[in-house]
Amino acid sequence: GKFNAVIADIESKREVGRPVLVGTTSIETSEHLSELLRGRGIEHEVLNAKQHEREAAIVARAGQPAAVTIATNMAGRGTDIVLGPGVAVAGGLHIIGTERHEARRIDNQLRGRAGRQGDPGSTRFYVSLEDELMRRFGSARIGGLMDRFGMEEDVPIEHGVISKSIENAQVKVEGHNFDLRKHVVQYDDVMNKHREVIFRDRREVVSGEDMFDRVWEMVEAEVASVVDAHFGDGRDTHTDYEEMYRSYGALIPTTDLDLEAIEGLPRDELADQLIDDAAAAYDEVEERFGEENMRKVERHVMLAVIDRLWIEHLTAMDELREGVGLQAYGQKDPLIVYKTEGFKLFQTLLDHIQHDVVRTMFRVQPVVAQQPIQTQLTEQAAKPSPVSRGSANGSDNGKPEPRRVKKVGANEPCPCGSGRKFKHCHGAAGSKVLV
Repeated sequence: GKFNAVIADIESKREVGRPVLVGTTSIETSEHLSELLRGRGIEHEVLNAKQHEREAAIVARAGQPAAVTIATNMAGRGTDIVLGPGVAVAGGLHIIGTERHEARRIDNQLRGRAGRQGDPGSTRFYVSLEDELMRRFGSARIGGLMDRFGMEEDVPIEHGVISKSIENAQVKVEGHNFDLRKHVVQYDDVMNKHREVIFRDRREVVSGEDMFDRVWEMVEAEVASVVDAHFGDGRDTHTDYEEMYRSYGALIPTTDLDLEAIEGLPRDELADQLIDDAAAAYDEVEERFGEENMRKVERHVMLAVIDRLWIEHLTAMDELREGVGLQAYGQKDPLIVYKTEGFKLFQTLLDHIQHDVVRTMFRVQPVVAQQPIQTQLTEQAAKPSPVSRGSANGSDNGKPEPRRVKKVGANEPCPCGSGRKFKHCHGAAGSKVLV
């Protein structure tokens, strides 16, 4: 019934030479109306997201006499429709809205296409109780009013009470959408706080600052956590030193500390002993790289660990947000639960960053550049070997004289010039790689 009234309105305006702009809320509605107009033999243009290449040309012809243009609320906004000859005298552009939008702002934008810059124009909206807005937010009072003012389906009803009820429904929708946006902002604020902390740490790493103090604080914190895990309540009795020794070895695999050296020590002395051992192990790592390269390695490891775990944290927070709405069934505020559980996940993130940085720093190995050595040996092999000048009878037999190569001992310096023992450098079984 509503679309029949819309088509009748279009035909009446075309008869007097007025152009008509029909606004719809969706592409589906615009295509449905287009089919009805084709069935009546009414020429028209459809302006929606599917016609963006021809949008300028369609808008340019929309003000011509008896022109009919169907547009969705996403197309043609903010443009002036120039009226053709004689249109202003006939009454100007006529705007038809096939239904009220959820926001009054969009309705006003549609109305604003007519009567621009002093030109005449008119606007009319058609609303049905079957429209999305009315089904979701229209009160039962509107249905009663419809029964009072017109029982037949196709009879149009114009009354201020109905218009006011429709406007109240729009106010409800706008309030509902505002609450949704407000909740989105509140949820985003939680992630923004996490992001500020992580990105501040990341900027310090990227800016090239010395990370040694930061890394060493992490080492001390991890060693302390190993001790605390086995001296939980402060009692030194019944402490499993062997289990603690294994936990410490899993953290710092290069330790030279013996179990006998720490077994039976009180808590404070044990912590100091482990810290001293960790410092010695860290010095060995730094000796392999050199002081300058070690600072670069620290930044590289921290950056890689932060980036990897931050991505995992984002995924975990998205999953938490998707499922936190179910907490409302348990009489809990989903936002409060999201903040609480999100804080726990963030603390876990910081703990994992610290743990992974420490584990990686004690396992990192320099890359041994073997390719230049191999190239040098290949070039030497390509050179002609010196030949014997002659045999005992003075004749040159042309045979190469075999080269005698000195065998490098396992404990001798490596020929590559690294200064390390041959057995720990190119004499080792396999190359060391950067973890």
